[in-house]
Amino acid sequence: MTETIADMTFEAAMTELERVVAALEKGDVPLEESIKLYERGAALKSHCAAKLKAAEEKVEMIRSQEGRATGTTPAEGL
Repeated sequence: MTETIADMTFEAAMTELERVVAALEKGDVPLEESIKLYERGAALKSHCAAKLKAAEEKVEMIRSQEGRATGTTPAEGL
C-alpha cells in the first residue's frame, strides 16, 4: 500500500519529490503520466512547505520561551 502524502514525513516527501522531478526532467514520460506526476509533485511541495512552516513555528515558540529573539526566514525554494 502506498503511503498518502498527508502521512509522509518531511524526509519521505522530499525524497518522493526528488524522484518526481527527476522523472519529469528526464522527459520520457507520456503526457498523461507527466500531468499526474506534476500534480503529485505540487502536492508534495505543499506538504513539505507546511512541514517546514510547522517546524519553524515550533522553533520560534521555543526561542520565545527562552527569552531569545524570534523570527524566521522561509526555507530556500519553498
